[in-house]
Amino acid sequence: MASTACLWLPFLPARARSANPASTATASSSPRRPSLKCSAANANANGNSNSVSISPASPRATVADSVEPVDINELRRPPAPVSISTVPAARDPRWLPRPLTSAGMMEEGLKVAYQGFPGAYSEAAAKKAYPNCQTVPCEHFDTAFQAVQNWVADRAVLPLENTLGGSIHRNYDLLLQHRLHIVGEVRLAVRHCLLANPGVKIENLKSAMSHPQALAQCEHTLTELGIEHREAVDDTAVAAKFIAEQILQDTGAIASSLAAELYGLEVLGENIQDDKDNVTRFMMLARESIIPCTDKPFKTSIVFSLEEGPGQLFKALAVFALREINLTKIESRPHKKRPLRVADGCSSPLKHFDYLFYVDLEASTADPKTQNALVNLKEFATFLQVLGSYPTDMSEP
Repeated sequence: MASTACLWLPFLPARARSANPASTATASSSPRRPSLKCSAANANANGNSNSVSISPASPRATVADSVEPVDINELRRPPAPVSISTVPAARDPRWLPRPLTSAGMMEEGLKVAYQGFPGAYSEAAAKKAYPNCQTVPCEHFDTAFQAVQNWVADRAVLPLENTLGGSIHRNYDLLLQHRLHIVGEVRLAVRHCLLANPGVKIENLKSAMSHPQALAQCEHTLTELGIEHREAVDDTAVAAKFIAEQILQDTGAIASSLAAELYGLEVLGENIQDDKDNVTRFMMLARESIIPCTDKPFKTSIVFSLEEGPGQLFKALAVFALREINLTKIESRPHKKRPLRVADGCSSPLKHFDYLFYVDLEASTADPKTQNALVNLKEFATFLQVLGSYPTDMSEP
């Protein structure tokens, strides 16, 4: 269909009272429409002017009563064609944001938020997920969520679970507090390194500084090296940064090789973790969900709650088992908005926890089997939300 444009005629003042009542009636029957003008907002500090503001136009000049007659036939002519370039950008379909696709996940120039300081393992995961991105360090997990939700960043890469430490429950809770979607996953092998200032030898070290989990994961190795004292800090990269800034000679940091490069430290030992199979699974978050497909392995993450009663969880899991949909993860968390539930049929009612169930499916929401399973689950679940349907990470950690 050919594109059309509508030309709005400017307001014409009514003529003085005349003997032609028809023209007077015609002029009074059209309500006066307020005039708006569109102007670019002030440029930001970088010189960008992306926002547009709408403000009332300036007041019109007063028109005398003796206005020259207007030829009504001139108004009946068809409007002159308007060039497509004059259509406001907000009406151009190309201006609207496009849905994400799995093929467009490697877009360049993205700002990706992560929790921690530069050199943290989360930054390495962000760069693995988006190799050409600009990383945005955030002090807390909820700060990274807010950065994406408030358009400070385009994506966020945050940890969900670790093979040694288990699930990061805080991020599961934040998924329900923010309107973000899981659009991908990335697995990162955690390879702890022992870092120190240039010239420092292992035998000079009396203390090790790092995140509590990193210290615990390297406990036996540190003991064998004769490093008995431990100092816990909020982040592995913080430890490397502190040692470099203070030029400590008797303290080493347990952090990534990336932190060593950033802060000018030497790597005294690589892969010093006690368990070599140390992998963290990160989720990739965006404001818009991606378009799922069925031509590649997909995962779907959901969360739901059920009524109290025997067999309710079995019934919920059966909707997937009967359709041969495999589950890769199931975890329960107390429902913070409804922490307690009163049991019926007791003289003195008992209070039970109300739980949320987080489940990962090896399926795509584009698959009719998955759609039918979710419809079936919704029939008896008290709450159901799809957190995201996204490609499975098939790469080596």
